[in-house]
Amino acid sequence: MSGTVSIEREDEIAFVTLANPGKLNAISVTMWQSLAGAFERLSADRSLRCVVLRGADGNFAAGADIAEFPQVRGDFDSVRAYHLSTLAPALRAIAQCVHPTVAAIEGVCVGGGLEIACQCDLRIAAEGSRFGVPINKLGFPMAPDELRGLLALAGRAATLEILLEGRVFDAQEALAKGLLTRVVAAADLPAQALATARRIVAGAPLAARINKLTIRRLTPEPEPLSEEELRAHFSYADSADHQEGVSAFLARRPPRFKG
Repeated sequence: MSGTVSIEREDEIAFVTLANPGKLNAISVTMWQSLAGAFERLSADRSLRCVVLRGADGNFAAGADIAEFPQVRGDFDSVRAYHLSTLAPALRAIAQCVHPTVAAIEGVCVGGGLEIACQCDLRIAAEGSRFGVPINKLGFPMAPDELRGLLALAGRAATLEILLEGRVFDAQEALAKGLLTRVVAAADLPAQALATARRIVAGAPLAARINKLTIRRLTPEPEPLSEEELRAHFSYADSADHQEGVSAFLARRPPRFKG
C-alpha cells in the first residue's frame, strides 16, 4: 500500500499532508486509515487551535487509489466494507475534529480528495486547481457517507450535476457552486492558508469549538440508511458496468457500459 499522511506542527497549528508520489496523492487504504487516526489524535490534543490539511507536490488529492480496487473492493462485501469501514471513518474523523480545519487546495482535488475537502470547515483554493467527481466513468455511485459532505455544501441541484456529468471544473466554478470559501493566486496559497489559520488561532479556542459543535447540532442531518437501503445502494458492486469501469480505467481505455 503506497502513500503517507504526515503531521507537522507550528505552535498551535497542525499541518496534515497527503502524499502519494507519482499518483497525484491518490488516497490508498493505508492513507484513509492514517487520516482517521491522525484526526482522532489531533482532536484529542487540546493544545491545538487549528488544523490545515493539504497535499504534497502541487496537488491536493486525486481521489482514491484505483490501482487497489481489484484487491480491496472487488465484490459486494469488500465494496461495502471499503466505503463504510475505511472511507467513512476517515471522513467522520475530519468532520468531527473539535478544532477548526482548513483545506489548502492546489492542483487536483477530485473524487475522494473533494470528499475530504468537503469535511473541512474552510476550503481555500489556488487559481488553476481542479474539482469534480468523475466516478460515473468508473461505473459506481458516491457512497452515502461520502455524499453527505458534498450535498451539504453544494445542494441537490449542483450535486446531481457534479455526479451525473462527471465533469472536472475550475476553482471559480467550484466557488460558485458553494464548494469553496475563497480562491487565491496560486503563489499565495501557502501564505493565505497560514494567515487564515493564524486568524483562527488568535480567537478564543473554546468559542471556536462551541461554534463548531452548535452549528453541527443545528444543521439537519438525514437518518442513516437502513440495512435494506444500504444493500440496494451497494448492489452495483457485482455489476458488469462496475467491473468494466475499473478495468477500463486501469487499462487506460474508454469504458463500454451496457447498463
